[in-house]
Amino acid sequence: MFSVEGQTVLVTGGTRGIGRGIASAFLDAGAEVYACARTPPADTEDRAVRFIEADVRDSSGCAALIRTILNESGKLDTLINNAGGGPAVDAASVSPRFTESIVRLNLLAPLFMSQAAHAALKTTRGSIVNIASVSATRSSPGTMAYGAAKAGLLSATTSLAQEWAPHVRVNAIIAGLIKTEASQTHYGGEAGIARLEARLPSGRMGTPADIASACLYLASRDAAYVSGAALEVFGGGEPPSFLTFIEDER
Repeated sequence: MFSVEGQTVLVTGGTRGIGRGIASAFLDAGAEVYACARTPPADTEDRAVRFIEADVRDSSGCAALIRTILNESGKLDTLINNAGGGPAVDAASVSPRFTESIVRLNLLAPLFMSQAAHAALKTTRGSIVNIASVSATRSSPGTMAYGAAKAGLLSATTSLAQEWAPHVRVNAIIAGLIKTEASQTHYGGEAGIARLEARLPSGRMGTPADIASACLYLASRDAAYVSGAALEVFGGGEPPSFLTFIEDER
C-alpha cells in the first residue's frame, strides 16, 4: 500500500533488532537499502542490504557515510535514524563519561546524520524518520540519560520539520516495548516476557515488523503531508503503575 519502490534508504544501526527489521522491510518493498553499524553483521542473511561500517557518533563519519552512498547510488530518499540504546544504571553514581556517551548516541548522532544527509534529501524531497521511545514521554528511572536524549530527539524532530520544510519531511516514531533478540536477557527469559505481555493492552510486545510498517508509511508519498509528527507505535501504551499494585493486592 505504501510504496517505497526505487527509493534509496539508509538505516543506522540496521544490522540487528529493530534496525534489521526495518532494513528487511524496505528491501522487501523494493528499495535499495543501506545499513550502517560499528561492526559488520554476524551472519549473511539479508545481504542484499548493503552494509557500510560507520560510527554515527562521529560527525565526520556521518558525512563520509553519506558520500559513500551518493557515490554508489547517486541519491538518498530516506534516512532512518535508528541507532541507539542505553543499559540501566544508577543515576547517582554513573560516570559523566557514560552519560555523555548515551546522549551522543541517542541525540547527537541523529542530529549529525540528519545534517550530513540534508542536502541529498533536499534534492529528492525525501524524509527522515527518527526512532524515539516511550522513555521520551514518561519517566525513565534507571535510564535517565537515554530518556532525556530521546525526549530531545522528539524536540529536534519538530524543529527540523519546520526549518527544512517543504523540501525534507521529518517525523519520529515513539516505539513501545519491542521484542528483539535482546529481550530474553532484558526481561528475564520467556517467563518474564509472558508476565509483561499479560499486562499490556495488546496482550503482546511489539515486533521490529511493527516499527518497520510505520517507517514504510512515513517514508512513502502517502505521508506527503505528514511532517513533524510523533507516531506512537506502542499497542495502547503501558498501564499506569497503580493498576499493577491493585492487581498484586488481589
